[in-house]
Amino acid sequence: MKVTSGIFIPLVVAVLAAGVANGQTQVEPKIALKMLNAQQQQFEQGIVKVADNVFTAVGFHGANTSMIVGTDGVIIVDTLMGPTSAANAFEAFRKYSDKPVKAIIYTHSHGDHIGGASAFVGGERPDIYATESFGSAEGVNKAVDPVKMKRNVRQFGRKLSPSESTNRGVAPANTYDRDRGKGHLPPTVTVPRSGLKTTIVGVDIEFHIGPGETDDAMFIWLPKQKVLLAGDNFYSSFPNLYAIRGTAYRDVLSWSESVAKMAEFRPHVLVPGHTMPIRGEASATAALKDYSEAIRSVYDQTVRGINAGKSPDQLAHEVKLPDHLKEKPYLIQFYGAVPHAVRAIYAGLLGWYDGNPTTLNPLEPKLKAQKMADLAGGTEKLTEQMESALAKQDYQWALELADHVKWLDDGDLKLARKVKITALRRLAAREFNAPNRNYYLSYANELESGQLSEVWF
Repeated sequence: MKVTSGIFIPLVVAVLAAGVANGQTQVEPKIALKMLNAQQQQFEQGIVKVADNVFTAVGFHGANTSMIVGTDGVIIVDTLMGPTSAANAFEAFRKYSDKPVKAIIYTHSHGDHIGGASAFVGGERPDIYATESFGSAEGVNKAVDPVKMKRNVRQFGRKLSPSESTNRGVAPANTYDRDRGKGHLPPTVTVPRSGLKTTIVGVDIEFHIGPGETDDAMFIWLPKQKVLLAGDNFYSSFPNLYAIRGTAYRDVLSWSESVAKMAEFRPHVLVPGHTMPIRGEASATAALKDYSEAIRSVYDQTVRGINAGKSPDQLAHEVKLPDHLKEKPYLIQFYGAVPHAVRAIYAGLLGWYDGNPTTLNPLEPKLKAQKMADLAGGTEKLTEQMESALAKQDYQWALELADHVKWLDDGDLKLARKVKITALRRLAAREFNAPNRNYYLSYANELESGQLSEVWF
């Protein structure tokens, strides 16, 4: 049995207290790797007994699944990505109860929570609970699924070699995904917008609507056990208010409010959608309050900056977590990132235009590249600046200059590509934000293997 009241990572806290990250997620390579390795504790595979009749399976896939044992059956909350991982978790659950599954609950419609339901079903089909808006997790942007699939692979590092892989921030690096979604069963019971309080297999259970990471989310409260199952509105990392794989706007304000609502229950155990449960009323309640405050702070700072006329580029470098929150182990930017959140909030509230007429109709990339070369004193000089940036370990600037050189008719495209690959890998080595790290490495590999076009999309 594994029990945790939250993972405290002294190395991480020391790094952030020293201000090394300064709102960003780049540190020295050895420190970045140590931080990510320390985060592995959050999803080591095992069963956590969170109450006498409540068990959570961690690390059997990316997300968690939980079993609530009742008088004549059990309730399953979330079902992992596919039937293989779900079956492995169910086998581990069976050491604690062999009662039939009488109900399944989907906290929201992300695939890693709904794809393995069939593995929990025996001869009798259980009731399957979900919200009225179930299925809306990815919005209506199906038209861009082809590019989203590519970006999904990069964000999660699905094609990285074992030597390149660390983890996914709130999940292990390697999960069995070949049967993704093949065990999904559609909901049969709709939870109304007002929520639902009922009894299932003798267990008093409450369903509370809580939009956040998705607008079809809800959280589950067990009043007798004082256990709260949060779904993906809480996990031990700064939340992914924007996913770089590409998502519709996530209502940040609603997310903060939903987590604040959870805190009002003062749970004795908090079960996240990913990572280890947090035990103890004080620890669990504080985590939820801090989480809600952190989200709201990023939102409020961004809105103040917007109304002061600041651009998303400027705000992404200015907005930070409050000092009393930035060292909390469940708010370190292993998965979500403050700069990404700021840009998403800006675009979500105002769209792409930052209000500056200079950016209203910017030069097209090829023309801008030529003007940059002219400013530098010619293509050769611009190329020298690109190589110099790389040598000076100014990797972001090297990337940006490489993207100019690639557009030039007389530019050295092979050299620009080589510089970009090197800069991406050097940036990756310094990232403790897992999606950033995975994306940099995956993109570098695609460039090196020739999978990408000359415009590098």
